[in-house]
Amino acid sequence: MKQNPLVFTRSVLLWASLGIICGLFASIYWIILSGMIQFFAPINGLSLLFVMPLAGLLIGLVIARLGNPGEIGLIIDNIHLNKGRLATRENPSMILSSLISIASGGSAGPESPMVQVTGSVGTWLADRFQLKGEALRSLSIAGMASGFTVLFGAPLGGTFFALEILHHHHVVEYYEAILPAIVASCASYTIFAAITQLGIGPIWHFPQYNIDNIDDFAQAMLYGIVGAVVGWFFIIVFRKCEYLFERLRGPIYLRTTLAGLGLGILAMGFPLTRYFGEYQLEEIVEGTFTTTFLLQLAAAKILAICITVTGGWRGGIIIPLFFTGACLGKAIALVYPESNAALAMICLMASLNVTVTRTPISTTLLLSKLTGFSTLTPILFASMVGFFLAPRIPFIASQLKANEPIKEAD
Repeated sequence: MKQNPLVFTRSVLLWASLGIICGLFASIYWIILSGMIQFFAPINGLSLLFVMPLAGLLIGLVIARLGNPGEIGLIIDNIHLNKGRLATRENPSMILSSLISIASGGSAGPESPMVQVTGSVGTWLADRFQLKGEALRSLSIAGMASGFTVLFGAPLGGTFFALEILHHHHVVEYYEAILPAIVASCASYTIFAAITQLGIGPIWHFPQYNIDNIDDFAQAMLYGIVGAVVGWFFIIVFRKCEYLFERLRGPIYLRTTLAGLGLGILAMGFPLTRYFGEYQLEEIVEGTFTTTFLLQLAAAKILAICITVTGGWRGGIIIPLFFTGACLGKAIALVYPESNAALAMICLMASLNVTVTRTPISTTLLLSKLTGFSTLTPILFASMVGFFLAPRIPFIASQLKANEPIKEAD
């Protein structure tokens, strides 16, 4: 303390350095992805029945050649069971397969590849400085938080998402990683925003909303119940698709090719199901649609997400679930014109995602940032309802640690 009377230490520089490295990677990844999307996006109609299966074939060949990079469940397992070590050897396969998956129109977002690569960068940096134990695990989690943050543009929300996604019940378990994750997230987002010039404001422009009275909290909880029901429906459809694809014998590229065909067929009937939903969600907010179409689109999007992930394509489900929730919320607002459309859409987005991912705090923070919704409380009410009405056995099985019992309520 005599040498350094400040809280600021060399560790802070290490956390910031991690964020800078992650921000540089994320910027390069995003620039390449954006260029590839510009190439694939104009393709539509019957051409999708050729392009999407071809993309699936390429994805399968990459995985067969470079190895299966796994998904978010493997990352969580490594944080819990592998002393927080995230290997870098799967990164080439994840980067290439996810770029093809997302750019060609798979219904999954870049959060999963971002998190895997940036988390492994945290492990790599910890090894360079010979860190062990919780220090290594914290740096891996800080890298994961950086990956979430650059995508969502919310350092605090990205930090808590990286922590909450690791467990189905305790919400935040590795509290030692909070400060490293926040510092790394701030650094990575600064670098990412400076290089990509994507802006730092809300991504989606919802109508302005102000709390009128306490009844809005009750409405938010009702929307939360609806979101939880749809979350259960999503999990059931996902398990059915998973079962069907697991029964399919043959090399991985057979599964990914058939998944591409299914996605192409869906995209022909519902073009808005193509891609992960960042830009398509804005069309839902600003467009004019019938209730029937919105419900059909939500169902088609759920099927598209399930086919994408269970079919071996690479990417995350968070933004696609937000898109689905927005469709349902707008449909409810059309059925009940006296309701506030923005409130219904955002609460459904929150509850649906939380029911599936078990991330109530970070989902609230992320949606507040992504939508410019300055009033956190209704989103939090909907998120907590989704959390407590979620299945006792989590959708992401690795959130339940090995040999951890499901405790009965007191």
